[in-house]
Amino acid sequence: MRDQGLEHAIRSVGGVSELARRIGIAQPSVSNWNRVPAERVAAVEAATGISRTALRPDLFGTDFYVSDTLDEIDVARAQEYALLSMLLAKAPTADLLTRLENLQGDESEIGKAHALLSDAAASMNAQQVDREYFDVFIGVGRGELLPYASYYLTGFLHERPLARLRGDLFLLGIEKNEANPDPEDHIAFLCEIMAGIVAKRFPAPIGADREFFEKHIKPWASRFFADLEAAESAKFYRSVGKLGRAFIEIETEAFALPS
Repeated sequence: MRDQGLEHAIRSVGGVSELARRIGIAQPSVSNWNRVPAERVAAVEAATGISRTALRPDLFGTDFYVSDTLDEIDVARAQEYALLSMLLAKAPTADLLTRLENLQGDESEIGKAHALLSDAAASMNAQQVDREYFDVFIGVGRGELLPYASYYLTGFLHERPLARLRGDLFLLGIEKNEANPDPEDHIAFLCEIMAGIVAKRFPAPIGADREFFEKHIKPWASRFFADLEAAESAKFYRSVGKLGRAFIEIETEAFALPS
């Protein structure tokens, strides 16, 4: 039996087939869901406009979301992770591209990356970016890049990094839907988890963001974002690569400081 959040998402786009098409997976996968899997929340949110708090209140509901206790730095960090997650989970919609055009830049590395992303969003339409996303991440057979931790760390999918991640997700109370064949170590999902930890949407202990970053993101994400920045098929996503690389470098330096 489907939960309320999933039913709402399906009705909002006119059916299971349309939801599957919008998030780029096979219809049977969505048909087998009882609720939106945690690793698909960002994509379904972008495709339907339904907030993650409505899609998965158990993960993103008010019981765990205490943003009023966050300082400005953590708010900015959570927003940056959430933005990267949304852009990497699925090609942005026309509405999101319009909002990206309004990103403000400054002389910092993140500010320069925001300005570049804003310019890229203004120069392309949703159809062009959707095609680019397909070429970079999906492709005929496979895309130019495979955005999975196991692949970057071992050269293969479904290896030990994924097993370690699953153990830590279990401790955070995040479950894998067995009907979904995609590995959880996709960079979009990892950024979504970091956004949730930093924003205190998960009941995670103090320092969980550092531990999760050091174990599951730091060992490979900089290389991935550098590859994305240099990808032959990338135009819009070159700016996403620059933003991701700059942000991961800042996070790495910050976590290296004495606590």
